Amino acid sequence: MATRRISGVILHESSPAFARSLCTVKESTKTVKEMKNLLFNRVSRLSPSSKTTANDVLDKWVTEGNPVKRFDLVNLIGYCRNRKKFPLALQLSDWMEKTNFKINNADQAVRIDLLYKTKDLASAEKYFDSLQDSEKTAKTFGAILSCYCNEKAFDKASETFEKMKVLNYATTLNYNNMLALYHNMDQSEKVISLVEEMEEKHIAIDVYTYNLLINSYAAMKNFDAVEEVVEKMKSNNVELSLFTFGNLATIYVNCGLLEKANHFLEMMEKKDDHVKGFGVEASRTRMKLYSEMNDLSGVKRAWESLKSTDGHPSNTSYLSMLVALSKLGDQESLENIFKEWEMGCSHYDFRLPNVLLKFYLRRDMIEEATTLYDNLVSKGMERYLSTVVLFATLCIKKGQIDLALKYLETGMDKAKQKEKEFVLSEETIKLFLDYFDENFDEARAEKFVHCMRKIHGVESSVCDSLLSKIRASNRAIDS
Repeated sequence: MATRRISGVILHESSPAFARSLCTVKESTKTVKEMKNLLFNRVSRLSPSSKTTANDVLDKWVTEGNPVKRFDLVNLIGYCRNRKKFPLALQLSDWMEKTNFKINNADQAVRIDLLYKTKDLASAEKYFDSLQDSEKTAKTFGAILSCYCNEKAFDKASETFEKMKVLNYATTLNYNNMLALYHNMDQSEKVISLVEEMEEKHIAIDVYTYNLLINSYAAMKNFDAVEEVVEKMKSNNVELSLFTFGNLATIYVNCGLLEKANHFLEMMEKKDDHVKGFGVEASRTRMKLYSEMNDLSGVKRAWESLKSTDGHPSNTSYLSMLVALSKLGDQESLENIFKEWEMGCSHYDFRLPNVLLKFYLRRDMIEEATTLYDNLVSKGMERYLSTVVLFATLCIKKGQIDLALKYLETGMDKAKQKEKEFVLSEETIKLFLDYFDENFDEARAEKFVHCMRKIHGVESSVCDSLLSKIRASNRAIDS
């Protein structure tokens, strides 16, 4: 959007929304930086539920006599994308187009991505198809290819990729998108052949390419080839990153080669000391893998490393630690870490107490589970679907059948409101069935069967058999 200053007046020459009037510049003592921050704050704080849109904020900003620079708008879109605020980013992109900013191929590529993420593939395709031939560049082709690959639209992705190769638009990023598509569709052989094509065409192979190649050989159980790729990375001076070490450790844990897995976990620990700020996810990976290897000391070292990297661990980090400790059966550490989190958390995340509640339930620690249950009820945790399922499980274990059935009905209602599927574990269903095997309570059994039929939790024949057995037993008692 061209902006021209005329004796203290700002004229937005190409803006259809404001072409009818001139905006008088208000006298202000604010610096340019302060004005940028003010606009940034107005836009970035908009929530998905807000009735005010980014369009409204920007329109008001301009009518107040403030210019909007393309650079600031692009930065705002980037900020929103990085924080997964895709609808807000799309609104900003809409405003760019509405006000006739000079749109370049990078802006169009971003818009394709946003249309896919906020609407659907058809919307992204429609926009791409509407571009002039001169606008169908490496960037916009790359954006629509990424959409096809994420959607696993194999035929469209392949056709687009072949066009890009003819146009000489196929970069490392585009090859990696296709490699990821092949890998996600379990076509390991195609991953290998496409990497060979990259080598023949002298397309740069990066660390992401190598990791996809490693995963493909691992999927084929060709571990000699995995090691050859690692050696090739070293010879080509491609850094073996924390991600690569974690990837290799995961592969070897999954196939039971624990000595090799431990080697790469140790490499992660050594490297983590030198890359503070990048090690949180790596530490979580180490906690998970060490727990699968039954290595409690390894889990605790990873936790200490995470805390030294991130002074106040996030809910997600605490969750990773609790899951690892639960898997290892370390009750004391589990309870201590949970208390530490509960005392310092700014947001009460229901996933964390769920880990502890599951731990108690699996060990029939009814007293401890009940104490935690009472605490969660006081915090209003019944509103969370996964917690409702655990509450039903606890109640049936305690023989509180009416309360257990109430939680089943509550869960069904909540699932319907959220348009989600209400799923009970096999263990929970078995607890109910065992209860009715011992207690010929026809009215309550009918309630249970009614719930199971609605959520398809138990086969119809099982429900019929249960009711028939209870009714026959009750008739025999009455006679």
